[in-house]
Order: sequence, then C-alpha cells, then structure tokens
Amino acid sequence: MALLPLLHRDVGRPLFLPAHGRGSALPPAMRRLLQRPAGLWDLPELPALGGPLENDGAVADSQRAAADAMGVNRCWYGVNGATGLLQAALLGISRPGEAVLMPRNAHRSLIQACLLGQLTPLLFDLPYQPDRGHPAPADGPWLESVLAALPAKHPPISAAVLVHPTYQGYGLDPAPLIRSLQHQGWPVLVDEAHGSHFAADVDPELPPSALQGGADLVVHSLQKSATGLAQTAVLWQQGERVDTDALQRSLGWLQTTSPSALLLASCEAALHHWRSSAGRRQLRQRLMQARTLRDQLRRDGLPLLTTDDPLRLVLHPGRAGISGLDADDWLLPRGLVAELPEPATLTFCLGLADQRGLRRSLRRAWQQLLNAHPARAPQPPLLPPPLPLVAQPEVPLAEAWRAPRRLCVLEQAEGTIAADLLCPYPPGIPLLVPGERLDGARLHWLLEQRQLWGDQIPARLAVLSEIA
Repeated sequence: MALLPLLHRDVGRPLFLPAHGRGSALPPAMRRLLQRPAGLWDLPELPALGGPLENDGAVADSQRAAADAMGVNRCWYGVNGATGLLQAALLGISRPGEAVLMPRNAHRSLIQACLLGQLTPLLFDLPYQPDRGHPAPADGPWLESVLAALPAKHPPISAAVLVHPTYQGYGLDPAPLIRSLQHQGWPVLVDEAHGSHFAADVDPELPPSALQGGADLVVHSLQKSATGLAQTAVLWQQGERVDTDALQRSLGWLQTTSPSALLLASCEAALHHWRSSAGRRQLRQRLMQARTLRDQLRRDGLPLLTTDDPLRLVLHPGRAGISGLDADDWLLPRGLVAELPEPATLTFCLGLADQRGLRRSLRRAWQQLLNAHPARAPQPPLLPPPLPLVAQPEVPLAEAWRAPRRLCVLEQAEGTIAADLLCPYPPGIPLLVPGERLDGARLHWLLEQRQLWGDQIPARLAVLSEIA
C-alpha cells in the first residue's frame, strides 16, 4: 500500500492548500463529525438528505439558506471542486458555435469547457510584471482596449469570464469590469476560486468580491480560501441575465449522481463558519497575523512581493538569483512545503491555520538557502508572451483536439498548430491551447519557458498531423 501511509505522514509545515492546514482550521462542526465512528457520514442521497440538484431535502434547504444569507438568487454546492462548477456554469450560459471572452490566465478547466461545449475562446492578454513573471489584473482602461481590439470576424459572444483574484493574490475591484461587460449584453462568470474570503466582508483592505460587484455567476473554491475539504466549492447566481433552468441542466450533466455527503456537509460548514462570529473573528485574526508576518519577514531581509491578499505570501528568490523551482526543491525536504513554485517566485498559502513560529522557520531557511546558493546574480526580467491583445484559435478548439495528431520536437514546431494544452500545473494556466499556431516568436518564448520550467514544459508537443 502506497497511499494510505502517506496520508498519515507528517509532511512538514503545510503552506499549501487546502486552506484548513491539514485539519487545524476546520470548522468545529466538521471536526466533531470526523470524530464520529468511521464512515458514519458516508451516505447516499436519502430522501431526507437529497442532493445539490434536488428541490427537497436537507441539501436543498441548506443551499437556499446560504443563498438568502449571501443575498443572491441561487446557490449550488459542488463536490468536483471549482473545476466542475466553472465548467457547468460556462456551458449553462453558452450554446455551441458561440464565443466566450476570457483572459489568458483562465484555468484549464474553462478551456476544457469550451471544448465540451463547442465554444470559441476569445483570449485576451493581461498586463505583465516582468520582474516576477506574473500577469497583473486588468483594469477598466485595459478592458476598453480589449473590447476595441476584438477581431473583425468571430462567432457571436455569449458570455465573458473574469479571474479574481489571481493564484498569487493580485486583485482589483472587479465591479467596473463587470459593468462594462454586462453593458455589452453579456452575462459575466467570475472564477473567484482563490477569493471566497473576499465575500466574507470582514476586512475593508481586501478587494471586494465579484458578488458585491454584481457578477451574474461566481464560483468559490471552499478549499482554496475557506475552511472546506478538498473538492468543495459553491456556485452563486444573481440577477436575471442567466437562465436558471439551463444552468441547472448543465449542472446535472457535470455533477456526479452520487455526491459525497461528507463533502456536502463540508460546504455547509464552511459557509456557516463565514457567517458565525467565531469564523469571522478567526478570519480577521489570520489576516492581521499575515500582514504582521509579511512586514516582519521583510525587515528580516526576505524578498517578499506585495499582493492584494495577505494570505498569499509570495517569496521572490529570483531577486537573489535562485529560481522558485530550485528554492522549492531545497525547502521541501526541510519541512517548508509551498503551494506554487514558479521560475522567479514561490507562493506560500497561509490559509486559515495559526502560523505562529513561521517567521523563525522562514528566516532561518532563507539564510540557509542563500548560503547553499552563493554569489548568484539576480535574475533578469522575464519576457512576456508575444501575443496579440485578443486572439482566437486558428483551428476550432474541438476540431484541433480530435484531429489526427503527431508528436513534434518542440524546437522544430514552428508553423505547426497545437493539438493539446501546454499547461504547467500548478498553476494550471495554459501557455498554449489546441488550435493555436506557433509562429517563430511564440516558439522562441516557449523554448525559453522550457529552460525556466524544466520538465513541466515537455520536449515534444502534440500538433496537428496536417495543417492548412
């Protein structure tokens, strides 16, 4: 047996997701449930329990109560993570042959939804931060330039997608962008997987939630930024732009017919914890602790970047000439387990657990890391991807995915059309989507990314066997 022993193992300080910190920040109700006899909670959709798509039963009552408390029309719990709810939401507001406007930092699950629904992703580029290699959130003027740059020929746009905040915690007030997109007549779906705590409305320094900004559909991952177990998520609907029946049908296609009662209970417990005085107090304390920790570590000499979410602690080892992937490889066996290693940075997710003592551990580990990698020159600025402001795949996504393919050495791929996603995970953001053609500049950039990402960028790429 390989898996079960690993789950019992102490993997070090959990600075990764889920945000409950290996159970230390689970809501009291969930802790009590998990202390009951093993398997007691493993129930089918009994009449009294029901499920997320049923009108009656405890789950339906819980979802209605959650929607009322949030002040929205509807709420659905998800047990297939934010992935399943994002895909169902997008398919529920679009029809085959239509297009969806979405940013380049959209998660791969949304590209996969476009494939399933025979939709065209209209991908818009984002501002780039070359010192760290991260996209920055778009603001109002940037979106205006995107709308002005829409290609002359594209399928009719049925919806728009925004990501708020980014994986690393960058986020602006999304309300102006949401209003601008809705003014075009498009419902707006917001991937707020990493920002469910924004909606708790406990800290005026946090960016507002997309729910407060008037988005039609918002998906929260309850394990990434609340106290839910892995795979728990929630979809919120508000306003009149979305056909609820179509959305419900789409959810039925992409949700299991045997949802885990444990995960459904975790959805309820996480949302209830938001609203309780104890849960709100816990979140405020964690945000205050995170800001204090960041300021202390900066005084200790650690190169920490500023983001809009204090619960994301972003170390910038590239400033000392050390890649984030190398830093992660070095820190991991020493008990500091990060969430997201990248070429220039290393993102730690502080979550909702108490992180007392972390300052001392990080300060000591950083000094040891520097000693182990002496006399390094700072990394040069990273090159942004050479992309047009707005682009669509040259070959329809579903056609490129299903067409005959061959493997091509990456260095020889100029002029080919991608047949698959090229997508380091995490963060799960595609560098290349099926149907896109690799011109010389894009290929040169991908080869540079391979030098930075290592084996996460494969040496051979699946491309269409025949191209026009």
